[in-house]
Amino acid sequence: LSLRRQRQMCIRDRLVDILIVGRFVSLNYLLKLKMSITLKNKKIIISAGGSGIGWSSAKIFLDKGAIVYLCDINPTFLNKCKKHKLNNKKLFVFQCDASDENQVKNFFSKILKKTKKIDALINNVGIAGPTGTLEKLKSKDWENTLKVNVISHFYFSKYSIPMLKKNKGGAIINLSSTAGIFGFPLRSPYCASKWAVVGITKTLAMELGKFKIRVNAICPGTIKGDRMGRVIRDKSKFLNISKKLIEKEFVSMTSMNTWVYEEDIGRICSFLISNDAPRISGQVIAVDGNTLRMH
Repeated sequence: LSLRRQRQMCIRDRLVDILIVGRFVSLNYLLKLKMSITLKNKKIIISAGGSGIGWSSAKIFLDKGAIVYLCDINPTFLNKCKKHKLNNKKLFVFQCDASDENQVKNFFSKILKKTKKIDALINNVGIAGPTGTLEKLKSKDWENTLKVNVISHFYFSKYSIPMLKKNKGGAIINLSSTAGIFGFPLRSPYCASKWAVVGITKTLAMELGKFKIRVNAICPGTIKGDRMGRVIRDKSKFLNISKKLIEKEFVSMTSMNTWVYEEDIGRICSFLISNDAPRISGQVIAVDGNTLRMH
């Protein structure tokens, strides 16, 4: 080989070495970023944790070293949770109707036998409520939506706050919705409940800041899952159009033209609970692919 060709090959090989090293540095950096959010031994309560966002979040927290106390009204969901490898080690599962204060109080009495303080509460419980124009909705359905979606947050927060104060700080995360930022035609009770959650969040952040308790609301967009499937079914029936058209309409409401996934919510909750978010409080954070409209 000519001297010139040898030099060209040497330069090429050196560039490849640099690119390879750069690639591994980048990979290691990304791995460090992924591992940097730790929840080791943080004690977290999740309402309605047996399925959907609640269960997805619980698994993320457990993977990051947390101790999770969850409840759900559905025994089938709870039996599934009990199959997790960390059940009765770092995962503790209880049945509870979050809209019944006596049951919520009993749930907390069981937790208090295991720990006197917690690091975080996830107020996750919520129902979709009825679909239809306001004047056609039944009063009992309206009232039940508010009871489950709002008053349950009051119950869980009420019994969690003393445990967070004993911990000398922590986090409350309230699950609202993009319906708590926009209006939501045909879903007035749901929308009202989610705006109420934002109001509770802002108020608690003011009340609890001096105790180093951070309070934030997460507003998920259109979550791909069973509950959204029921919403789509009900809206399709009410408007007498196909489910596929309803699905396409929901996805088109975001600038990213995408569904949101349960894991997306678990990850942002993980960050807000972690020591990486010590001064984030009173915020309403949309995880929604940038919602442009709700109808």
